[in-house]
Amino acid sequence: MNACTHFAVLHSARCIALALAFCTARVATAQENNQPPEGFTALFNGRDFKDWSGAKTRDPREIAALPPKDRAAWDQQMRQGIAQHWRVANGELISDGHDPYLATTRDFADFELRVDWKIGPEGDSGIYLRGTPQVQIWDPSNEKAKQHGADKGSGALWNNKQHERFPLVVADNPVGQWNRMVIRMVGPYVLVRLNGKLVVNNVVMENYYAPNEPIFRRGPIYLQTHGAETRFRNVFLREIPHDEANRLLGEIKGDDANFSTIFNGHDLAGWQGDTDSVEVINRELRFKEKHVGNVLTTEEYANFIARLEFKLPPGGNNGLAIRSPFPVKVPAFDALELQLLDDDHPKYATLHPYQFCCSVYGLAPARRGFLRPAGEWNFEQVRVDGDRIEIELNGFPVLSANLAEVRKNPADEKKHPGAANKSGHFGFCGHNDPVAFRNIRIRRLP
Repeated sequence: MNACTHFAVLHSARCIALALAFCTARVATAQENNQPPEGFTALFNGRDFKDWSGAKTRDPREIAALPPKDRAAWDQQMRQGIAQHWRVANGELISDGHDPYLATTRDFADFELRVDWKIGPEGDSGIYLRGTPQVQIWDPSNEKAKQHGADKGSGALWNNKQHERFPLVVADNPVGQWNRMVIRMVGPYVLVRLNGKLVVNNVVMENYYAPNEPIFRRGPIYLQTHGAETRFRNVFLREIPHDEANRLLGEIKGDDANFSTIFNGHDLAGWQGDTDSVEVINRELRFKEKHVGNVLTTEEYANFIARLEFKLPPGGNNGLAIRSPFPVKVPAFDALELQLLDDDHPKYATLHPYQFCCSVYGLAPARRGFLRPAGEWNFEQVRVDGDRIEIELNGFPVLSANLAEVRKNPADEKKHPGAANKSGHFGFCGHNDPVAFRNIRIRRLP
């Protein structure tokens, strides 16, 4: 290499290094002065309380159900509280440590939240997710709160009773300094990074208001304070689209290497039955409109875990056939049919509970309220092990039933001989609607 070439290489390397440094600096400063990074929206504009209301620790469902007069009185009380206990200065939201909390006027499902906060000595605060307490923020040096776990640091799901409630590490900066927190919530799973350190790794957030129920699918974000002055700034949120959420749910669940893909995305190899009722488009198995038919695997499965994504049109109806004979006439009775239905559609206003989405049709009703809007992809996991069947929808547990018990007392009071099947084919039950499926995988259980 001659001197000129050597100089050119060094010059080029310096230019690249400077460019990278500049880009890094831009990334670092993109979260300053309430200017959101690319892909994020500023929930706080740095000037006033636009897009915020007030709240306290109260079941969001209860607030939503208030009669108009009572709701107006509640909102007025919250506005008065904000005026008394909150202020904006120098691009910061500042609380004197008294109720009410700040609450977004919008609800969110799956999201990534970035927020900077600074707490005073012996302070105690938190961030409510979907209106539910809370990602804990407090002073780790507060001896009075050590009995409650303050010394373990901020960032974890303190109100959890069954799942982990304390952080993996203490990552707080000294009291009086700013902290940067990143919270990602997908389904019921929460991941938290505090000052660049992982403190919560996809822990299920429990429902504080209804401990036996999953956390809500959607809800507002609260900035909670009590006990000391607390400040927030750079409050940014990115809504996670359903495709990304489904991918993340698959990663969180893990173990994908042990699953077998049973739909290759190109043709119907490995499938049988009313194959004229379906078509393969864009790696999707899609039912044709105004076609009825059952499409089943050529292989049989006894105990297994199935993972798949499905998309319903408005008012769409389909089902999963489990342990089905072949051929099959009525999967809901000759096998098990797990309902797939846009049950929020007006035409289904008179449904029986055992007809809700993810119910074992006629036998066991599923929890409602965890289906995404029509036109979005949903992530479903079905576990069938002996007489135990468990279903998760978009990460939320919506059904757990003992088939031996529900066979004795079926919800529809009809006979379901197929519920006693020990093995059979897996598949789909078309009901005239263009319902689509993709990423269909199964793992056999012993």
